[in-house]
Amino acid sequence: MKELEKISRPVYREQLIQLSNKYGTPLYIYDSYQIKKQYIKMKNAFSCIKNLIINYACKANTNLNILKFLQKLGSGLDTVSIQEVELGLKAGFHPKKIIFTPNCVSIKEIKKAVDFGVRINLDNLSILEQFGEDFSDYSVGIRINPHIMAGGNSKISVGHIDSKFGISHYQIPHMKRILNNTGLKIEGIHMHTGSDISDIKSFLEGANILFKIAMDFPDIDYIDFGSGFKVPYKKNDIKTDLISLSNFITEKFQSFCKDYGSKVSLIFEPGKFLVSESGYFLVNVNVIKHTTSTVFAGVDSGFNHFLRPMFYDAYHCIENISNPNGRLRFYTVVGYICESDTFGFNRKIAEIREGDILCIKNAGAYCFSMSSNYNSRYRPSEVMILNGKDFMIRKRETMQDLLRNIIEIQI
Repeated sequence: MKELEKISRPVYREQLIQLSNKYGTPLYIYDSYQIKKQYIKMKNAFSCIKNLIINYACKANTNLNILKFLQKLGSGLDTVSIQEVELGLKAGFHPKKIIFTPNCVSIKEIKKAVDFGVRINLDNLSILEQFGEDFSDYSVGIRINPHIMAGGNSKISVGHIDSKFGISHYQIPHMKRILNNTGLKIEGIHMHTGSDISDIKSFLEGANILFKIAMDFPDIDYIDFGSGFKVPYKKNDIKTDLISLSNFITEKFQSFCKDYGSKVSLIFEPGKFLVSESGYFLVNVNVIKHTTSTVFAGVDSGFNHFLRPMFYDAYHCIENISNPNGRLRFYTVVGYICESDTFGFNRKIAEIREGDILCIKNAGAYCFSMSSNYNSRYRPSEVMILNGKDFMIRKRETMQDLLRNIIEIQI
C-alpha cells in the first residue's frame, strides 16, 4: 500500500463531528483515501493480468469530483445512460475509456453514444439489428445473460433467466445471424450477474460461460466481467474473497488467451466496491420518542436521502458519534418522511439524546445517487476529504431548486 502514503489517512469521529458543525446535517462525506485504497486493492489482486482494465460503475455515485478522482487514478468508466456518458466526458475520461451499457433505451440514445465515440455494449437483439443496419462499421460489445441467479437479493440479481438484462446465451445463433446479415463486428463480450455477491462460485460459473462464448468470436478486444463484489456492512461481515477469485480468474483468463491466440483485455466494472466504504452520512437527532414497545430516534433525514434500507432491506451500521461511550441501548432509527421510513430496526447503539449526531456508514454507493425531493425535502450537501482537506462538492438544495423548472400558469 505504498501508493497510499501520498494521501491522508482515513477520517475519524472527531473530524466527522467538525464537518457536521461546519456544513450542517444531513450531510454526505466521502473519504478519497478509502476510494484509492479499494482501487489499489483491486489492481494488486489482478496484477498478474497485463491487460487489466478497471472501469468505475458510476451509477453508484456520479458526483463529478468522484469521477475526476477515479480518472486521475487511471480508472475507466462504466455508464448506463447517455447523461452518465456526458458526465464522464466532462470529468476528463477519453471516449474510448468509457463503456456505455444501457438497458431498454431507444436507438436514438445509442446513436448519441456513437456521436460521442464511446464503446458500447448492446443487450438485446432488436437494438442489435437496428444498430447493425445503421452503424455496421462501429464495433460493439454484447452483454450476455448467463442465466445465473446471483446477488444479495432478487432486486439486485440481474443475470437470471427472467432478467430484462442481456441476450440469453441460448440466443447466440440468432445473434450470429444478425451479425452476418448486417456485417456488424463484435469487439467484446460482457456479463454482469448481480450485486453483493459473496459466493465466488457465481463468478466462476459465469466465467466458464463467458470464455466459452468468446471463443466463437475471433476478433474481440475485451472480455468484461462486470462486477458485484460484496463489501462488508458490519463487523465480521462476509465479503467477496477477492484473492481466491483473482487466482481462479487469472488462471482461466491466461489459459483462454493462449487458446484464443491473441491479446485480449479483461475488464471489471466495480461501483460499490470502490466507493461504498468511503461514504459517511451524518444526521441530527430531532426527537427521541417512546411508545409501548419501541424507542424511536427520529432524525433530520429519510428515505428521500438514503433509500437503500427501505428499498433493498439493506443493513447499514449506525453509530452515535456524539456520545460514543454512552450506555448501549436499543433504538429504531427513523426518518422524517411521511411514510414507513426506517434506517435501522431495534439497533444496539450508544445512548442517543436529542441533538446527537448519528453516522450511517457505507454511504458512498447508491445513496445520494438514488435521492429525491419526496415530501418536497431538499437534497443534502456532499463533502469530499482530499489530501486531509474538506471540500464541499455539492451544495444543499434550497426552495429555489425545487421551483427551478416549475412553470406557473394562471389558475
